[in-house]
Amino acid sequence: MKQITVPVLAAIAKILSGATLRWVDCEPDTCQRIYFANHTSHLDALVLWSSLPKNIRALTRPVAAVDYWQGGPIRRYMATVFDVLLIDRKKIKVHNSPIDMMIREIGNSKSLIVFPEGGRNVTGEMREFKSGLFHLAKKRPDLELIPVYIDNLNRVMPKGEFLPVPLLSCITIGAPIFLESGESKAVFLGKARNAVLKLKEA
Repeated sequence: MKQITVPVLAAIAKILSGATLRWVDCEPDTCQRIYFANHTSHLDALVLWSSLPKNIRALTRPVAAVDYWQGGPIRRYMATVFDVLLIDRKKIKVHNSPIDMMIREIGNSKSLIVFPEGGRNVTGEMREFKSGLFHLAKKRPDLELIPVYIDNLNRVMPKGEFLPVPLLSCITIGAPIFLESGESKAVFLGKARNAVLKLKEA
C-alpha cells in the first residue's frame, strides 16, 4: 500500500506547489548528502523531497518537528508515508540529541533534508542558522552538504492555512560545501547561509 501511496502523494505535492527543480553546479546523485534549505512553509520538506528524482527520494528522509507532524491523523499518516524523521524539540537530551539521532538513522546509505533556521521564517528574510548543521558536518565530514533555496512556498502554504493555494514555486539546488579543517562554527554557518542565499539569484 505504501508503495502506491508515496508516488501519488509526491505527484500531488508537486502539482499543488507547481514546483520546478533546478540543479546549479550540482548533479543528482545517490551518494549520502545533507540537503539544507531555507524554511518558509510546512510544505517545504515534502515538496523538496517530492521534487527529487525517485531513486534519490528512496534514500532521503526529511527532518521535521514532531509537534506539527503529530498534530492530527492526516499529518501523522503523511509523516509515516514520507518516512519523516521527527524531532521532539521539547525533549532534547544530552545522551540522545537530535544530532545523534540523525547520525544513527542515516547509517551509511541515507541522506537528510534539514532546515538550519529551526522554525519557519515568515518575514521573507532568512534567519541565522542554528548550530545543528555544523555538528552534523563535524561528526560526518564525509557527507556532501548541499544548499537548497526554496522560493514562493510561503505563498503556496501561507501561515495558518490548512490547504495549499496552487502557485508556481522554484527549488534551486547548488554545489556542495564542506566543513574545512579548523573552520569555526560561526564561520561555517555563515558560509552555509550564504550558499543558500546565493541560489536566490542563480
